[in-house]
Amino acid sequence: MLLLSPDKFPDYELIDAGDFEKLERFGKYITIRPEPQAVWPRNLHDSEWEKLAHVHFEQRSSNSGTWHKLKDMPDQWYIQYALPNGKKITLRLGLTAFKHVGVFPEQAVNWDYICRSLQEMKAEKPRFLNLFAYTGGASLAAKAAGADVTHVDSVKQVVNWAKENQELSQLDNIRWLVDDALKFVKREVRRNNRYNGIILDPPAFGHGPEGEKWKLEENIAEMIQNVVQLLDEQKHFLILNAYSLGFSALILENLFPGKKIETGELFLQAKHGSKLPLGVFGRLRNF
Repeated sequence: MLLLSPDKFPDYELIDAGDFEKLERFGKYITIRPEPQAVWPRNLHDSEWEKLAHVHFEQRSSNSGTWHKLKDMPDQWYIQYALPNGKKITLRLGLTAFKHVGVFPEQAVNWDYICRSLQEMKAEKPRFLNLFAYTGGASLAAKAAGADVTHVDSVKQVVNWAKENQELSQLDNIRWLVDDALKFVKREVRRNNRYNGIILDPPAFGHGPEGEKWKLEENIAEMIQNVVQLLDEQKHFLILNAYSLGFSALILENLFPGKKIETGELFLQAKHGSKLPLGVFGRLRNF
């Protein structure tokens, strides 16, 4: 099983993690946010965290909380990431009510994989599908590598955020859809559509735009059964992420019976010692 962490991301740094929080730098600004996986003690003293941080997120419920600014900083700012082909994508970050800032930095490993895979398969017009697509890092990576990209997320505001990132990255012509991922995939199967690359990063829990319920353990098998039918028979790759406590890479293997799947775990290496686990992944590749 692979253990992968981004190693070339100058605009991001995990400084420390522990006591169910993480201390991170995004560009010039340092945040303290909740992290349920960080069950060990911190390496730095609490006073050092407070001295370094610009802002601290206080969680008030499972779904929301409040940002407390410790130093002056804007509510929105920007970072960049350089892909393996030399192109840069730009992401707008912001202090949301849900502790997120607009990027999951461990996903840079997948952005690199997408970029390299699309270049190596040498398809004339590769088609790429991003499901549960959030603010579009994977969509931008695929577009920058020359793919025809379809981006699907159930939250209109998040899709608009991804559109903004497309403009900031000087890219265009991504197909944007506010839709329930499972319903969309089933329709694509019926339409006999095919893709050369697919990534899906489903949440543990979620809702579609019309209130459709998503629960990872209950819906992922049906999702995968449909998604594999969308893969181009000759040239394809697929990435499945699963960030859920207790979700094993062996589960991902069992979701793809009879297929050779590469599995692993994403993590972030803290500057001060600890490795922060951030979910398992599975990859299929045929070209």
